[in-house]
Amino acid sequence: MKIALLGYGTVGSGVYELIEKNNESIQENFSKNVRVERILVNSLNKYKTHKAFNIFTNSFEDLIKEEFDIAIETIGGIYPAYDYLEYFLKKGIPVITANKDLIAEKGAALLELAKLNNTILSFEASVGGGIPILKPLQECLAGNTIKNISAVINGTTNYILTKMFNDDISYETALELAQEMGFAESDPTSDVEGYDAMRKLVILSSIGYKKNIKWTDLPIEGISNILKADIDYAHSENYRMKLMAFSEDMGDGIYGTVRPVYVTSQSKYAKIDNEYNAVILEGDAVGELMFTGKGAGKFPTASAILGDLLDIIQNKKIQPSYHYQDSVHIHQYYPKKSKWVIRLTNGKLQELTMLLFECFSSNAIKLSKDANSDILYVELVAENEETLLQQLNQIAHKANCKYKHFLVFDK
Repeated sequence: MKIALLGYGTVGSGVYELIEKNNESIQENFSKNVRVERILVNSLNKYKTHKAFNIFTNSFEDLIKEEFDIAIETIGGIYPAYDYLEYFLKKGIPVITANKDLIAEKGAALLELAKLNNTILSFEASVGGGIPILKPLQECLAGNTIKNISAVINGTTNYILTKMFNDDISYETALELAQEMGFAESDPTSDVEGYDAMRKLVILSSIGYKKNIKWTDLPIEGISNILKADIDYAHSENYRMKLMAFSEDMGDGIYGTVRPVYVTSQSKYAKIDNEYNAVILEGDAVGELMFTGKGAGKFPTASAILGDLLDIIQNKKIQPSYHYQDSVHIHQYYPKKSKWVIRLTNGKLQELTMLLFECFSSNAIKLSKDANSDILYVELVAENEETLLQQLNQIAHKANCKYKHFLVFDK
């Protein structure tokens, strides 16, 4: 089987090396000779010493002069990746991609294109790297109605928050360390502002709930405004802080968000540290299932791509689908009764305390003042997020203070 490999960065090179390494066993077990026939790159100069330099090209027009059985895309970004995938799908050629940005943005259109041309679009590697999650969701759990999905699914932010907690350092210092270790890009915006995690959540949620959910419709909050005092509070209350991606089918619509939350020490997420990821799915029949592992990296991601490749070779791949005709109502606020931690700054302690007890039931409030600043932390239970924000806005207006609210996540 002749493969067109689009891109030869970290993931693309991992795919090539894994296919080369396992080619003999693939041929033995599946009676297929799988080989990378051509590799598309931006510039040929850096690959002149590569043992397979003769199969590299920097021209898509040159690449498609040949016939291929499967295309694997590891370029990233929306364009020109979309144009390349569109070309192969229109020709009825199966496509495998690890491109979460493309699937979150254009997944529904590409899946429809694959369906029209009786071929396959596979993207297991787009969500959890080496963690097998989409295949279980589509196949093993097909008899379930998925109730909710939660995930710590960005290794960069999890590494930063882990370092802040374990090493007693600031966000800025932890980010610099993550960049030095190769866990964060020189421009970390997509990771630290929650966009990467949201795109992954939308892919999971669209398949899980069978809805065409747009990532730009959901509220996103990253970790760039997390203070060392927020982590100190976590220590004092036996909490951990995580950037949580979670969604739930509320019956009358979908709630989904990416936001920093506190989790208790008993939480399943409390020990998911550094670059490790975890996903919990809850089905009506199976209950909760947890998937965990390294969510990114050269060979974990290449492993997921190879898994898709072998499924296609064996004609075992089930094509995911979104329900395009459904209009999805999105809840913008967390609609359930929950515990919250509120960080209050720039206010006078006595005035804030009085206003808090006026707005909230006294037996539901716990106050803690940060030892190293004038920050006041309030822990309380609210019926829903929208009502909570209305009350906090009143307090902020009257006391001329600022606030930030954190959900205490209960999984």
